[in-house]
Amino acid sequence: MSGEGPRFVCVDGDVLPADARQLSVTDRGFQLGDGIFETLRAKGGRCTELPEHVARLRRSAAGMAIELPDDVDVRVADGIARLLAAEGYDGPDGDASIRITVSRGAWAARGLLPPRDVHLAPTIVIQAWRVEPPPAGHLEHGISLVASAVRRDPQNPIATLKTTSRADYVYARLEARRAGADDALFLTITGHLSEATTANVFLVRAGADGALELATPALDCAILPGTTRSWLLRWGESVGLRPVEGWLTPDELAAAHEAFLSSSVAGILPVTRFNGHPVGDGMPGPWTRRARADREAVFGKG
Repeated sequence: MSGEGPRFVCVDGDVLPADARQLSVTDRGFQLGDGIFETLRAKGGRCTELPEHVARLRRSAAGMAIELPDDVDVRVADGIARLLAAEGYDGPDGDASIRITVSRGAWAARGLLPPRDVHLAPTIVIQAWRVEPPPAGHLEHGISLVASAVRRDPQNPIATLKTTSRADYVYARLEARRAGADDALFLTITGHLSEATTANVFLVRAGADGALELATPALDCAILPGTTRSWLLRWGESVGLRPVEGWLTPDELAAAHEAFLSSSVAGILPVTRFNGHPVGDGMPGPWTRRARADREAVFGKG
């Protein structure tokens, strides 16, 4: 991403200057991280998988008992379109990362519990940033991961909701920075692979019968059900890789032929080192390169 920030932001349907004061200090999103969000990509003015992201936004809202307006899909689509136009990302060369943030809304009283008998109007914010190509080294040589000290509990109902409470993720990224790595990988409390800080993880490996597999942690490994993850599982089957969702170990990652991360904006990024040791031959593999190329073609279709 570029260091240049957005010029505008859409707040509750109004496109406003990004450097103006936008939120009440009493907003529970600011005070408590009491909110949810989605991130997706818009290329050429067209959003990729917007219905899937809105559906996941609704699921996160239901899990947190945040009341979304019935027409949130229309409001979000309209807000994105207006924001892309304001930022100049709606043309054929536009390529933007979109973040939709929804907080429970403003409430002046103290305490964790939202009011029981008072309807809080959620705050809906949409932002857009220009998508920059990943560093050439990330595609040519891959990225490195380290295991985070933060453990994920598969029984935690919050683990599969995309909430704005990101302290664990910030902490893990700081761990990666201190270790000289590009990202951190969460493990479950039983030591199985979960997910990276902003992406799902995939392995290309040989199965017990010798068939090539595209393996990824199962949904009950305290992961977010990524939209790109779902696409990749369908893609793997279509190109001759057997999709496998299961409880994977760090040793299986270390022994894989290839590994990569997947996310809505960055797409597919090769993983070539884990905890200081090479994955496969230590270079991005052919399946990873193919997955990235095919996924980027999807972005091109909008």
